[in-house]
Amino acid sequence: MRPKLKGTFAPPDTFRYGLRVLEEALLAFLPYLRIPPLRIGPVSIEPFGVLAALGVYLASVLLVRRARDEGLDPAPLTSFATWALLGGIVGGHLVHLFLYHPEELRSGGILQLLKVWDGLSSTGGVLGGLAAGALFFRRQGLSFIRYGDVFALSVAPGWAVARLGCFAVHDHPGVRTGFPLGVLFPDGPRHDLGLYDALLLAAITVVLYALRRRGALRGSLLAVLALLYGAGRFALDFLRARDLPYVDARYLGLTPAQYFCAALVLYGTGALLRRRARDPSMPLDTRSPAR
Repeated sequence: MRPKLKGTFAPPDTFRYGLRVLEEALLAFLPYLRIPPLRIGPVSIEPFGVLAALGVYLASVLLVRRARDEGLDPAPLTSFATWALLGGIVGGHLVHLFLYHPEELRSGGILQLLKVWDGLSSTGGVLGGLAAGALFFRRQGLSFIRYGDVFALSVAPGWAVARLGCFAVHDHPGVRTGFPLGVLFPDGPRHDLGLYDALLLAAITVVLYALRRRGALRGSLLAVLALLYGAGRFALDFLRARDLPYVDARYLGLTPAQYFCAALVLYGTGALLRRRARDPSMPLDTRSPAR
C-alpha cells in the first residue's frame, strides 16, 4: 500500500481551498464612500444635489435633440424643463412628507411643507413632474403622446444619472447581503438601492435606444419605459431595509413606490396591448423600406 506523503493536499482539500479563495474574491464588497459636500462660503452643496442637477440637465438637453431627430418642434421643450423641475421638487417633497415619513410633518409642523429641500422622494418627483408636464402641454395646446418617444429616450438616462446621487449619499440602504455588488455600510454589507436603480435605468436606456435604432415600437417607447422600470423597481423595493431607524413607510407590506410602479406596469402593458389591438399585423419594426 502506497503511503500518503505529509504536507500534500488531497484532491478534496484542494477543491475546498479553491472554493474558499473564490468566495473571498466574490465577497469583495463595494466600499462605503461618502463624497464630502462642496462648500462655497456659507453654502454647502451636497453630491446628491449635484448629480440630480446633472440628471435634469442631461434630460433637458436630450429632450431638445431627440425632438429635432423626430421632426418635432423642440422650442416648447426648453420651457418644459423648468416646469418639470419645479413640479418634481414640490411633488417629491410632498410625497416624502405625507407617504414616506409623515412623522417629520408631525414633529416639524405645517412649516415643514415649505422646506422643499428637506426630504425628496424620487417617486413623488416623477409624479410632480408628470403633473406639471401635463399642465404645460395643455396650456401650450400640444399633444403629449406625440412627444412620448422623445420623453422616454431623454428621461431614462437623465434619471439614471440622478439616481447616482442617491448612491453617492447612500440614502436607500437595503437588507444585509453577501451579493458582490453589496456596499460595505458601517454595520456590514447591504444592498444599496440607489446603485441598483441607476443600473436598472441604464439598462433600460440601452434597450430603448436599441429599439429606436431598429425603428421598433415607434410611438410606444414611453410605454416600454413604464413597463420595464415599473416591474424592475417593484421587485427591487423588496430589498429595502426594515431594521434601521429611518426606513420607508409601508402600506399592506408595500412601499409607496411599489404602488406607483404597479400603476406604471398597468399603463405600459395596457398601452402596448392597445397598440397591438389596433393593428394585430403591425410588426415590431416599423421602419420604412427607404430608411
